[in-house]
Amino acid sequence: MNNPIASAIKQVCDEKNIPQEYVIEALEFALAAAYRKDFGEKNQNVKAEFDLMTGESRIFDVKTVVRDYTTEELEAHMAKYTEGKDHEIDHEDKDGEKRFNPKTDIMISEAKALKADAEIGDVIKTEMPVTEEYGRMAAQTAKQVIIQKLREAERDLVFEDFKDKQDTLIMATVQRKEASRVLLDIGRGTAIMPNEELSPRERYMPGDRIKVYVVSVAKGTRGPEIIVSRAHVNMLRKVFESEIPEVESGAIEIKAVARDVGERAKVAVMAHQENIDPIGSCIGQRGSRIQTVIAELGGEKVDIIQYDEDMSTFIMNALSPAKVSRIELDEATHRARVFVKDDQLSLAIGKGGQNVRLASQLTHWNIEVVSEQGEVVATPEEAETPEASIEPETEETTPEIVTESKESTEETA
Repeated sequence: MNNPIASAIKQVCDEKNIPQEYVIEALEFALAAAYRKDFGEKNQNVKAEFDLMTGESRIFDVKTVVRDYTTEELEAHMAKYTEGKDHEIDHEDKDGEKRFNPKTDIMISEAKALKADAEIGDVIKTEMPVTEEYGRMAAQTAKQVIIQKLREAERDLVFEDFKDKQDTLIMATVQRKEASRVLLDIGRGTAIMPNEELSPRERYMPGDRIKVYVVSVAKGTRGPEIIVSRAHVNMLRKVFESEIPEVESGAIEIKAVARDVGERAKVAVMAHQENIDPIGSCIGQRGSRIQTVIAELGGEKVDIIQYDEDMSTFIMNALSPAKVSRIELDEATHRARVFVKDDQLSLAIGKGGQNVRLASQLTHWNIEVVSEQGEVVATPEEAETPEASIEPETEETTPEIVTESKESTEETA
């Protein structure tokens, strides 16, 4: 590998962090394109092979052996080909049989003249003479092909790197803020955080290092489109998993999450081991764990509540820190009438109806807060509500934010 081309390939691989086979493939495409430009004929399927050790290239006309076609069939196929519809040649005709394409196909009778033991389905490679120099236009074509193929290779590698990171947290560096989005550096690529995925409490300055939740990774016309979020309901779930070992191990399960982004969240948890206190484990000694979670969310308050299979108990827990006198459930309408004493009304409703709204999202029940006199004083419809979910009731598993019980609220206050 002492030839200059091999050295140039190695340099490109090192600079762009692209595997060698990608660069060689791009070079072969470029050589074939250059050959077609200067010396190729209409019915040639030109392919190039490059030997990295010697730095030499070989050009072939590659065709697949097909059955013999009648003159009538060829005339029908060639009529389409000469009309500029060669994109149809590879399609099947009305009888389901592949049409003959003179560029990529060779009939068995002609193939046997080149290779005596040729059979239908074989690939015949006819080597073409290689010139020492290509024309200026051919060289320009080759250059454009190499640039395009290398860009495609870089985009494919970025997509492969991040497609498995969907629904995870990653570190990112803020590049710049635009009118409708924030652009983030995530290493080999750039991620987009649309305005609706921003936390209203936070300010994003160039150079800031932040954790973001990967919402989606898809292939776009200009490369992979990586959408990230700080406001997604799954963001809180993933933060809990990263900061609380019992949640990550599965000893504690997050059953439901509700989030009012930048303001408050509720998280319902349950333990799968009898000796584990799910609320205490999430809070940590002197609130150390929950404070870490809150700091990661930019100061968004998080309440943790005890999940219960009994819906009446779960709804009462969800309205914490308010104390509920009694509750009436209407299974048909999925509506709950929660009666509280007058001195608990403000706690049950919350600022701007936030507490009852988040409790409704968390439990998937329409909760009405009712005074002891029977007057409905608050419903979840009184304010716009962010999304929330309980895993068993949702088709898509959308991690959401969980709320805190009375005890945990008092401890973190």
